Amino acid sequence: MRKFLDQKALHYVLAFMLTFGYVLSVTATDAKNQELITIKDAWVRPTNPGQEVGAAYMTFLSTQDATLIGVESDVTKSVEIHNMSMGNGVMKMRMMEKLPLVAGKPYKLAPGGFHLMLFDLKKPLNIGDQVNFALTFKSKNKHEFKQNIKVMVQSPAEASTTK
Repeated sequence: MRKFLDQKALHYVLAFMLTFGYVLSVTATDAKNQELITIKDAWVRPTNPGQEVGAAYMTFLSTQDATLIGVESDVTKSVEIHNMSMGNGVMKMRMMEKLPLVAGKPYKLAPGGFHLMLFDLKKPLNIGDQVNFALTFKSKNKHEFKQNIKVMVQSPAEASTTK
């Protein structure tokens, strides 16, 4: 009976160690992913009551080639990566499935260019509100990871002075 209890205890200890080791490896991986891509100068444009679309801007800097492949937010059901450009006096906007990031090259999402479109807003976005984003990236070795950020709603004038 004692041998059975010792074996059972050993199984529990091994299960605990494996679980704890897994948690440590996941934490180390998450920390490594956070260092892979730096996000700065992030802000969200305020909206008017009844406005169902918003926009978010930020700058990405990746230590290796990577790709932004998805974005989620707590203020909307749908976030898309968009590019805005002028051609023959006509403003054109198109959705992009992904946004490639080149190692060492800052990639700026800004008014009049690349940006995140927030569709079907749940409520107006007011100056001082905070918006949570979960950005999904794929590294050059095809590993997917999420990076969560909290972004303040600011007027364009405020955003340009806080950089």
